[in-house]
Amino acid sequence: MDRETRVYAENHFRGLQGRPPGGACPPPGCVDFIENPDSFSYADFFKGYLLPNMPCVFSSSFTAGWGSRRHWVTSSGKPNFEHLLRKYGDVVVPVANCGVQEYNSNPKEHMPLRDYISYWQEYIQGGYFSPRGCLYLKDWHLCRDSSAEDVFTLPVYFSSDWLNEYWDSLDVDDYRFVYMGPTGTWSPFHADIFRSFSWSVNICGRKKWFFFPPGQEEALRDCHGGLPYDVTSPALLDRRLYPTREHCSPPLEVTQEAGEMVFVPSGWHHQVHNLEDTISINHNWVNGCNLANMWHFLQQELCAVQQEVSEWRDTMPDWHHHCQVIMRACSGINFEEFYRFLKIIAERRLLLLAKGMGPDEVEGEGGEGTVLGPQQAAFDIGRIAEVLASVVAHPDFQKVDTSMFSPQPEELLRQLEEVVVTTTTL
Repeated sequence: MDRETRVYAENHFRGLQGRPPGGACPPPGCVDFIENPDSFSYADFFKGYLLPNMPCVFSSSFTAGWGSRRHWVTSSGKPNFEHLLRKYGDVVVPVANCGVQEYNSNPKEHMPLRDYISYWQEYIQGGYFSPRGCLYLKDWHLCRDSSAEDVFTLPVYFSSDWLNEYWDSLDVDDYRFVYMGPTGTWSPFHADIFRSFSWSVNICGRKKWFFFPPGQEEALRDCHGGLPYDVTSPALLDRRLYPTREHCSPPLEVTQEAGEMVFVPSGWHHQVHNLEDTISINHNWVNGCNLANMWHFLQQELCAVQQEVSEWRDTMPDWHHHCQVIMRACSGINFEEFYRFLKIIAERRLLLLAKGMGPDEVEGEGGEGTVLGPQQAAFDIGRIAEVLASVVAHPDFQKVDTSMFSPQPEELLRQLEEVVVTTTTL
């Protein structure tokens, strides 16, 4: 990040006055298509799409050098089952049944990749039908479970990725996934975890996306307050079941071709269908641009938990602690872990500034690190300081036992606010 981009970004967030970015807005007439990597910079993406929280599609030129596009795909553009079996056949992968609704998702089972590919080949031979249903390999942690060498190169546009930076530092999990499945497999209507950004590259095949900007999903709630499972279902035309559907704008539709890369903004609900046999690589990520969205989402999640168990508030010992435990079980994170997340990223940025790294230097290993210079680090610290101030002031965070935290949240906030002042002229 250069200084001009940092100043632009800081002015953007100053104008929001603490409100989470990405409120309800009408979708654009079409999604921008970015054609040439040589004429599209990190600053172009940051100012044109990341800050305004708008989707875009990158051409296949951006992924032309990826090993997965060479090795995972046959000369006819189909999945290279032989290579995948040879390389990953014994790896156990998660598989969802698209034909079965379980709440607003699909039930999953686990099987070796070779068994899934055997099913897939039989499914194709059966005219894209199987008595086992329509099975979709989803959320395979390839980078965590196997060697991802020569599979992909992290695009610079998505390199400020705090979510995976944090989980990599703990060495327990990540939010990098592979999806693969036959024609007709799909992902139901949802917004991404923690209101993260995501990016998705088709290694082969084609996808159809239906996008709804933040706030539009409220008009899609049914008479019981629930969001739809399938926004293409004729049931949505029933005004008795979906009384506010007419107030929702039509979805923004995108057809993603092989090799193309889709940027999914924070808080945009979407639904995705595979139009052909398709393999994709997908990452969820959070950084300074959507950190406030993540914090706002976590507050909403805690409120929902508290409402569900409100009748035991006066009789359950440590009710507030139990709400945090339930929240972590349901959402994958609670207020305590969110503070740890902020602390780890903040300490890494403070260390980077202390080292005095140059604007073109990179921290990280194997191309997976965050492309950071002092301007990006200073911007990140400013965003963490603003959100941490809100966390520290939150009544429910004040009920969290922070006695073993090091540093104490208030002390970390003081350090960050001092650095914000000293880096103003950086």
